[in-house]
Formats: sequence, C-alpha cells, structure tokens
Amino acid sequence: MNIHINGQLLELVQAANTVADALTQYLTTENQQQSFAVALNGDFVGKADYHITQLKHGDCLDVLFPIQGG
Repeated sequence: MNIHINGQLLELVQAANTVADALTQYLTTENQQQSFAVALNGDFVGKADYHITQLKHGDCLDVLFPIQGG
C-alpha cells in the first residue's frame, strides 16, 4: 500500500495499515520520542487513536513537529 507522508511517497509493508504502523516505518527512533502532531487527509488524529486509525491506499499523512525560535 502506498501513502504520502509529508508529501513523500511511502510504500508500507503489507502488515502496516494504521497510523501507528506508518509512523513506526517513517520516523526515526529519535523522531518517535519527540512531540509531534499528525493529520490524516487534513484531519487531526489524536495520539490515542494512532493504533486504531486505519489507512487506505493513497492517504496523506502530515507529521508536524513544533518549531522553536524567538
């Protein structure tokens, strides 16, 4: 199954079909430990729902990390 994460095409392994699966495949271990927000096709997905939110072929995920600055 192919999806887009932050505009990049990502081919998910066959067993991966949730937001949590995609994030595990896409993010580094360091990234996974940081705070971030996720939107699926433009709709916010709460962290508690990552494991139950199913993905479909062609879905778009946006992973947003906070930007620090002053």
